[in-house]
Amino acid sequence: MALFVYNTLTQKKEKFKPRSPGKVKMYVCGTTPYDHCHLGHARCYVVFDVIRKYLEYKGYEVIYAQNFTDIDDKIINRAQQLGSKIEDIAEKYISGYFEVMGKLNIKEANFYPKTTEYIQEMIKLIEKLINRGYAYVIDGDVYFEIAKFDGYGKLSHRSREEMQAGVRIEVNKRKRNPLDFALWKSAKPGEPCWESPWGKGRPGWHIECSAMSMGHLGASFDIHGGGQDLIFPHHENEIAQSEAVTGKPFASYWLHNGFVTVNREKMSKSLGNFFTLQEIYEKYSPDVVRFFLISQYYRSHVDFSDDKMEEARKSLERFHNTLENIGFLLKGLKAGKKSSPPKREDSSISEAKEKFITAMDDDFNTARALGYIFDLVGKANKKISERSPDLSFLLAAERALRSMGSLLGFVKEKVIEKAGMDEFQIEKLIDQRDAARERKDWKKADKIRSDLEKTGIILEDTPVGTRWKYREGTKRS
Repeated sequence: MALFVYNTLTQKKEKFKPRSPGKVKMYVCGTTPYDHCHLGHARCYVVFDVIRKYLEYKGYEVIYAQNFTDIDDKIINRAQQLGSKIEDIAEKYISGYFEVMGKLNIKEANFYPKTTEYIQEMIKLIEKLINRGYAYVIDGDVYFEIAKFDGYGKLSHRSREEMQAGVRIEVNKRKRNPLDFALWKSAKPGEPCWESPWGKGRPGWHIECSAMSMGHLGASFDIHGGGQDLIFPHHENEIAQSEAVTGKPFASYWLHNGFVTVNREKMSKSLGNFFTLQEIYEKYSPDVVRFFLISQYYRSHVDFSDDKMEEARKSLERFHNTLENIGFLLKGLKAGKKSSPPKREDSSISEAKEKFITAMDDDFNTARALGYIFDLVGKANKKISERSPDLSFLLAAERALRSMGSLLGFVKEKVIEKAGMDEFQIEKLIDQRDAARERKDWKKADKIRSDLEKTGIILEDTPVGTRWKYREGTKRS
């Protein structure tokens, strides 16, 4: 089945086709580490973790980069307030990021570039923009001239008048246009600075992401992600300066997640209505937090309240209780001495898995996907309550529920890391083996079993179907 994604650039769903077959390069804007991460940050990184994992399930090799803006007005102000070094503030909250996000079962990016590591690359980009007539220098400051870039506004789909009205712009009569944005800022007393052809200073916010994304993913890549609040001006400006430098399209697909809201207002530090993840974890487990954050379609806002969190907790509890009850009923099953042909999977389980995939193929619609998971939970619970439960159905349901929950990230198993694959990948191989056994293609069936054993996955053929477990101590080849 084909994957379709909503592209902010074109304002429509498009069939996903990466630039290089089998490989996806994606960049997601990271945090400014000047304070503790809150629930709004978690929404973004959980969303793009789900997207990344689903792309990997679809068979793509995903190269994922996510930055840290470790020099910024907010960090400078925090350091001055606390009498601390700027680098100490940044490192403290970068460490805090990994601590709280790791609990949400977020897979680490391939690259975490920091702004301060890419200053020279930024200077080179700015020099190219000046040489090509897209930027100008005023007393040590360098600005991008938006009038020179014909495509300015193509991401946010706003007129110049709407842009000017919709964003807070620094009053600077020296600029040629109020919307012209800073590429380089001249040094101020007491602030960190670097040498440049225009004097000492530091980079503007927007040029940072262009330099870091190009540094790891190249001039053109597949997916650029972030919150909807970054569409304008940040992502609009990224496109302008990047395409002006290279003459090539910057990112093919622009994906933007909705906010966490409180009483329909965006959760943010500036509004003072935010909750840090540490505070949330005191009341709710990280699994519940993750479940809550994916309970709505990623482009929609998700409204935070204790009632909504309690709903998420109860739903997740119901899911895990179902798995535990199935496990209890299956506990006495013994693996057969001989491999017998598998029973055909119940149509309702096949249908649940197919609908789950259809939902995820439709722009990663986790809300619909969760609905299909809980339809199957309901059917499994009905079987559990019967006088003579259908163990074949329950074994297949358990496998399906674990694999779907694993793909969305709220079922965590040590086996995933140790075996080098997730439960959905294991289930796909078991399904392929079952199909081979039905065709009496014993050679292929045995090869799949053997390949899985090399990763530590042991298959057990029982009278009601195939189960799997991880053999501790296995060394991956």
